[in-house]
Amino acid sequence: MQVNPFQLFDAESSTFTYILVSPDNRDAVIIDPVDRHFARDMAHIERLGLTLTHVLETHAHADHVTSAGRLRARTGARACVPSGCDIPPAEVQLVDGDVIRFGEREHIAVMHTPGHTAGSMCYLWRGNLFTGDTLLIDGCGRTDFQSGSAGDLYDSVTGKLFALDDATRVWPGHDYKGQSVSTIGWEKRRNARLAGRSREDFIALMAALDLPRPKLMDVAVPANRNLGLAHSV
Repeated sequence: MQVNPFQLFDAESSTFTYILVSPDNRDAVIIDPVDRHFARDMAHIERLGLTLTHVLETHAHADHVTSAGRLRARTGARACVPSGCDIPPAEVQLVDGDVIRFGEREHIAVMHTPGHTAGSMCYLWRGNLFTGDTLLIDGCGRTDFQSGSAGDLYDSVTGKLFALDDATRVWPGHDYKGQSVSTIGWEKRRNARLAGRSREDFIALMAALDLPRPKLMDVAVPANRNLGLAHSV
């Protein structure tokens, strides 16, 4: 049975948040929640009669503050983060190959995909791949801060993500063009930054982007390393 996630959007940072629901007992997992939408996300959870069991982060975000800490405090859910992202308050420090279990028989496979940041993770559930900033629709995340590496990103995408079944649905962490979902097969053939490009060409392309620094980086990264709560000094 195909079960799709709920996809929610933050227009200010162009961030997608996802809610995954177990069809057997209404347990739920949320991925990459945004602090300014805490009330919205809680309303979805309460309206649908869900029990939030896990809050997942794909990395320590630089463009928005997470609501992971507030959601954990309100619901009792466990905060799960990539172990390489320096987020010590989370009780679950994920590593490659971990499995997150919820509901009666649901499981999420954890894939370490460094490149956008050194600790970045992707999550695979029922043929749905939540890629954070590692793989976007027709693009990818930047690699010029937070221990990013264009070479590592290329290896993560081409070696791990593109090895998945072509029908795997790609749910990105961001979108700036009004797109919401893709597939591994489409991205392998059509992704403007990665398809048909050598590792060396990709590294050169990323080095030439010259992107502006994220406006909220100095606020967001320290806050997100504390699950979005007031940063401990």
